Amino acid sequence: MSIPPTGSKQPGRLLPLVAIAATGAALVAAYAYAAGWLSPERLTPAAVIASFHADFGLHPGFRRNHAKGMCVAGYFEGNGLGAPYSSAAVFEQVRTPVIGRFAVPGGNPAVADTAGPVRSLALQFTQANGEQWRTGMNSTPVFIVNTPQGFYDNLQASRPVPGTGKPDPARLQAFFAAHPESKAFRLWVKGHPPSSSFANTRFYSINAFELVDAQGIHHLARWSVLPEAGATALLPAASSNPNALQDELAERLRTGPLRWHLQLQLAKAGDPGNDATIAWPDDRQVIDVGLLTLESTVAQDDGPCRDINFDPTVLPRGIQVSNDPLLAARSGAYARSYNLRTREQAALHATKGEPR
Repeated sequence: MSIPPTGSKQPGRLLPLVAIAATGAALVAAYAYAAGWLSPERLTPAAVIASFHADFGLHPGFRRNHAKGMCVAGYFEGNGLGAPYSSAAVFEQVRTPVIGRFAVPGGNPAVADTAGPVRSLALQFTQANGEQWRTGMNSTPVFIVNTPQGFYDNLQASRPVPGTGKPDPARLQAFFAAHPESKAFRLWVKGHPPSSSFANTRFYSINAFELVDAQGIHHLARWSVLPEAGATALLPAASSNPNALQDELAERLRTGPLRWHLQLQLAKAGDPGNDATIAWPDDRQVIDVGLLTLESTVAQDDGPCRDINFDPTVLPRGIQVSNDPLLAARSGAYARSYNLRTREQAALHATKGEPR
C-alpha cells in the first residue's frame, strides 16, 4: 500500500474506518473472552450446562433447568402506575397477552413437584408493538449466590453421590463455608414452609433491573407477583402424588382464572443492584402496577411456550439489565439449553417422521 503524501487528507478520512475496525475487533475479542476462547479456564455456558447434566442426567428435548413444568396463558392488565418509572408499554393502562410456565428447579423432568421448597414462574409479555418482556422468577426473594462462579460451585457441591442419590453433606458444608453470602437464602427457606400450590405462591425477580422513564432517568428496581389466593403451607400428604402441584393448579384453573398483583420495589441510593443475595429493606417504595391473570393451561410439548427461551435479559424499551453479573450468566446458560433441546426435539420428530 502506498504512503500518502504529506498534507494529504487521506489519514483523516481513514480515522472513522480505523475506529470502526477497532470497535469491531473489540467486540470480537469481548465475545471470544465471554465464550472462553481466550481463557480456557474461564467459566462458560457449556460448562454450566455440563454440570446440570452431571447432577441430573441427560434428558434429551427437555430444558436443562426447570425441566419439569406446566405452561399457562393469560394476560396482564396495567393500571398506569408504573408508567412514571418506565416507558415500557406494558405499564400503561393496556392489556398485554402473557404466556407463562410454572416449574420446579432441576434438570430431572420426572422429579416430584414437592421434592424441594422452591417454585418458579417464567412469563413472556408481548406488547402491541411486538416487543417482549421475559422474566424468570423464584419463590424466594434472594438467591443462594451472587456470582456465576458461585452458582457453578453450588452445582458441583450438590452433585448426587453414586449409591445414595444425595449430595455429600461434607461437600455441601464446605460450599456454605466458602460462600457465606448463601446464608440469607438458607435462613429464608428455613423460615418459610413450602407453599401448597403454585397459585398461592409469591414469585420474585431475584435480580435487579433498571427501569427507564420517558425522560431517560433510570430507576433501580426489582419486581414480584403477589397472589390473591391465600398462602397455605404444603401438607405432608401431598408428597404421595409426584404431580401434586401441577394437578392442583389445573384443577383450580378449571374453576376460574387465577390472579397475581405485579409489584415494583424501587431502590434507594446505596441499595446494591449487583447482589442477588441481599434483599432491600422493607421500607423501600412498592408500587402495584397491575394485575396478572392466568386463565388456562396450554400444551407444553407443542404449545406456545415450548419454544420460548425465558431469558430474563429479553426486555422491551423502558427496562434494562442492571450490573448484576448473574444476568449475563443466566442468558448464556439459557441460550445453551435452548439450542440443545430444540436440536434434540427436531431430531426426535425427524426420526418419527412427524412434522415439527
